[in-house]
Amino acid sequence: TVALHAIANAQAEGGICAFIDAEHALDPEYARKLGVDTDSLLVSQPDNGEQALEIADTLVRSGALELIVVDSVAALTPKAEIEGEMGDSHVGLQARLMSQALRKMTGALNAAGTTAIFINQLREKIGVMFGSPETTTGGRALKFYSSVRLDVRRVETLKDGSEMVGNRT
Repeated sequence: TVALHAIANAQAEGGICAFIDAEHALDPEYARKLGVDTDSLLVSQPDNGEQALEIADTLVRSGALELIVVDSVAALTPKAEIEGEMGDSHVGLQARLMSQALRKMTGALNAAGTTAIFINQLREKIGVMFGSPETTTGGRALKFYSSVRLDVRRVETLKDGSEMVGNRT
């Protein structure tokens, strides 16, 4: 929702925006209700993580974008993992993919004046005794290259009678 509001605001100021939908879960109707002009929004639903980040890099380097959203880092599955067998080990592949992509894109984002929003999800680290057991997918590169990180959590479920109508974050 935060990313869609950012897109709506950028579009209202005449900016061109892109949405890399790695989760294949963008709801155009919901986006329209938030003020997004879905007809002018560039949307891509890539097959794998490499394709998603290559599309993002190409769009950023075009210099035409005001804002690009990648939804989500957790869904940026490396091609080797998709094409591999179930049970194959692919330790660190996604982290290496993110590290390489962010090294490549950082300068281009700055030169183009484009804002990038990477949506991510929390995961639980197994066996953590001290400190937070929460972690984000994609390795450490995103934390390193980020200028701002927002942690959005549901605080309360909003109800109309007994019907759930939304969340307070």
